[in-house]
Amino acid sequence: MKVMIVTGGGRGIGAATARLAAAEGYAVAVNYVRDRDAAERLAREIGGLAVQADVAVEEDVVRLFAEVDRSLGKVSALVNNAGVVDRGTRVEGMTGVRIARMFAINVTGSFLCAREAIRRMSTRHGGSGGSIVNVSSIAAKLGGSGEYVDYAASKGAIDTFTVGLAREVGAEGIRVNAVRPGIIRTEIHVASGDPARVDRIGAAAPLGRAGDPEEVARLIVWLASDEASYMSGALVDVSGGR
Repeated sequence: MKVMIVTGGGRGIGAATARLAAAEGYAVAVNYVRDRDAAERLAREIGGLAVQADVAVEEDVVRLFAEVDRSLGKVSALVNNAGVVDRGTRVEGMTGVRIARMFAINVTGSFLCAREAIRRMSTRHGGSGGSIVNVSSIAAKLGGSGEYVDYAASKGAIDTFTVGLAREVGAEGIRVNAVRPGIIRTEIHVASGDPARVDRIGAAAPLGRAGDPEEVARLIVWLASDEASYMSGALVDVSGGR
C-alpha cells in the first residue's frame, strides 16, 4: 500500500490533503504538534495514523518517520505542509525570536522531513522511489510587504529547496515539486491577527475569491501520483490568478 505523511495534517490544507489521499488509496499519517483531538479525529475518519511531532525538532522528526515505518510501512509520498505565519508587521518590528521560529518550522522542518523521506525512498538507499510535495506560498513571489516578509522569505527558501532537491534526487526515483497557494480559507489567517483578510484579499484575485483547502489538496495529491510522473522541480501556483 502507498504510504503518505502529511505534516501539519490536522487542519486546513493538510487535513483536506489527508482526506483526499485516503480516498485515493493511501495509508495516511497525520502529523500534528498540539491539536491532538483534531488529528486523532481525522485519523479515525480516514483510517489513518495520528503522530505528534514538532517538525522543527530533529529528534521528533526521526521519531515520526520511525513510527510510520512500524505502523504503516515505508513512506512513498511526503507532503511538507507544516508551517506558521505571525501577526502582520513591517520588518523593523520583527524580533529575532519570531524570525528564527518562522524559519525553524517552515524551512528547517521541511529539510529534516525530506531527509528522512529520502533515506527511505531513494534507490541509492534500497528504496523504490517516491514523491515529495512542498507547500510553499504565492507570498514567495509577491514578497509579503508590510505584513510578513519573513514568512514570504521562508517560502522563497522552500521554492529554492524544491528545485535543488529535485535535481539532486531525480535519478534516485524521487520527484520533488511545490504548490504555491494564494489566499485560502484556513485557520492560519487567525494567527496573522487579521481573519478578515481572507475575503478582502481573496476578492482582489483575478478569480474574485479566496480558495478552499480542497482546491489545493487536489493539486498536491495529483503531484504525488503517477499521473504527474514526468513533473519534478515544478513550482505550481494555485492562487486564483495572482
